[in-house]
Amino acid sequence: MSDLQRGPLYDLQAGLDATFAPFGGWEMPIQYKTGVVAEHTAVREAVGVFDVSHLGKVRVAGPGAAEFLNKCFTNDLNRIKPGKAQYTFCCTDTGGTVDDLIQYLVSPEDVFLVPNAANTAEVARMLIEAAPDDISVTDEHREHAVLAVQGPRSAELLTALGLPTELDYMAYVDAEWRDVHVRVCRTGYTGEHGYELIPRWEDAAALWAALTDAGAVPCGLGARDTLRTEMGYPLHGHELSLDISPVQALSTWAIGWKKPEFWGREAMLAERENPTSRMRCLRAVERGVPRAEMTVLDSAGTAIGVTTSGTFSPTLKTGIGLALIDVSAGVEPGSEVVLDVRGRRLRCEIVKAPFVASHVR
Repeated sequence: MSDLQRGPLYDLQAGLDATFAPFGGWEMPIQYKTGVVAEHTAVREAVGVFDVSHLGKVRVAGPGAAEFLNKCFTNDLNRIKPGKAQYTFCCTDTGGTVDDLIQYLVSPEDVFLVPNAANTAEVARMLIEAAPDDISVTDEHREHAVLAVQGPRSAELLTALGLPTELDYMAYVDAEWRDVHVRVCRTGYTGEHGYELIPRWEDAAALWAALTDAGAVPCGLGARDTLRTEMGYPLHGHELSLDISPVQALSTWAIGWKKPEFWGREAMLAERENPTSRMRCLRAVERGVPRAEMTVLDSAGTAIGVTTSGTFSPTLKTGIGLALIDVSAGVEPGSEVVLDVRGRRLRCEIVKAPFVASHVR
């Protein structure tokens, strides 16, 4: 893994006996010695902290920067005001998903983007190619770290450290902590009440130490995946890709359909009118765990789709998964399908997302 990038906390994480693996071009902690289930449970019941500094950071600045981005990405920046963040998509002209990302509206002339690590360069390239001369697109990947503090005790813990917590969902403030600048955001990817802290890269270690000393449980990407799957949240490369549009991924709520222009608009409008496949949530009704790339069969044994993600749910104590299924199959919540698990059949029920109750608001 010598060619992989490392975040600002790698040495600290290695000292905690983290298990590392490649993810998005980075060497990332998958779990600590506590294990995925314990980390997952800490977030659902108390508070955990994730180092997600591998996420990209791109600043778009200049006259009309927000207006420019509004002609590129799917969601409508006019829906929010400075001090708020918004989930959105960067798509191709054919409706494929280049990336899903968060955009922080600082002002009409300044927008801070947090794309996925593996897609940052492509998102930046597309924006640079489209931007007028007076708008700059700057890669700030290693200028900022990102620590996600998630769980029902997250506000209590951050308040004890002197950080602001009285924020609406998807709002942010810039704060000072021990003479360190930290952007505090009411965002997250777990389905729990939580915050994402954006300090400078070089200040991440001190903030991490304060969070863990105060009781936040270090969590890796393994727990992040089980938590997001329980919410039915898409992960790029699984539920979203150049071949899977936001419409297929049931994420049309993040599309500003009334906007006259954004990348992929016409293709997604056509797909909305004539859908071919849709993401569905699967819950195993017998012993077994769905995994990605399993064939989904109907009751007659006909292939109708494929799983995109799957895991054992520590909260529900059963297997759950997400799948892209043909609309023509007519499966709705309450329907039963079968997964082909290496020649063995696993019965699953189609259910509505999320699998467990959300507490983000």
